[in-house]
Amino acid sequence: MLTVAEKSARKFAEETPLGRTRRARKINRILADVYPNAKCELDFETPFQLLIATVLSAQTTDIRVNAVTPGLFSVFPDAHSLAVANLIEVEELIHSTGFYRAKARNIVKLANELVDTYDGEVPNSLEKLITLAGVGRKTANVVLGNAFDTPGLTVDTHMGRLARRLGWTDEEDPVKAEHDIAALFPKKELTVLSHRVIFHGRRICHSRRPACGVCPLMALCPSFGTGELDPEKARAMLRFEMAPQA
Repeated sequence: MLTVAEKSARKFAEETPLGRTRRARKINRILADVYPNAKCELDFETPFQLLIATVLSAQTTDIRVNAVTPGLFSVFPDAHSLAVANLIEVEELIHSTGFYRAKARNIVKLANELVDTYDGEVPNSLEKLITLAGVGRKTANVVLGNAFDTPGLTVDTHMGRLARRLGWTDEEDPVKAEHDIAALFPKKELTVLSHRVIFHGRRICHSRRPACGVCPLMALCPSFGTGELDPEKARAMLRFEMAPQA
């Protein structure tokens, strides 16, 4: 007898490209209803602050970064001040984000590059952003989508994991995965789609054991059944504002 997960995988095994696109867009509409306030969870006021916060978010949580950046930006509010910062002082301010020495070097170098090349301003193109220290496509798309309203897909660990579980791509490489995912949606949807999928990954579709039993996407997911199926047990696994009220 087939398991629930095997039945789910078989259900979508012969899906056509058109069927995948329609299913992906239906998933996006469902996520829009479930997470109407989905947005970037890094706190920022300027493109510079978002750029630095996103670089710091590597290998840590947005919650941790948000705890650190007020102190960092109170001392170094812009690229000009950070470019001449004492490296040890920067390390102390960002210590709790992990890999703090490498991150401190990167953001100080990044600030110098902004000052030297762009008069301290953050460029608003992908091609220019990815030339900066510590900035890859993921970081660039976060900044473009949330600071400049230029649609971009953020393929972080959550997006990559969910896109593979949902059958949108089978690519492990983030750039190839980005190409596959973006082809399924209107370009204008890419930034908010990123937020919705990341919200879902943080709250329900966890890395080790997704809360399948309460997932609103269960009927559309080829991976349904790989996680906890019991609704009560799954509900206890919810995170952030999706968690049960005390």
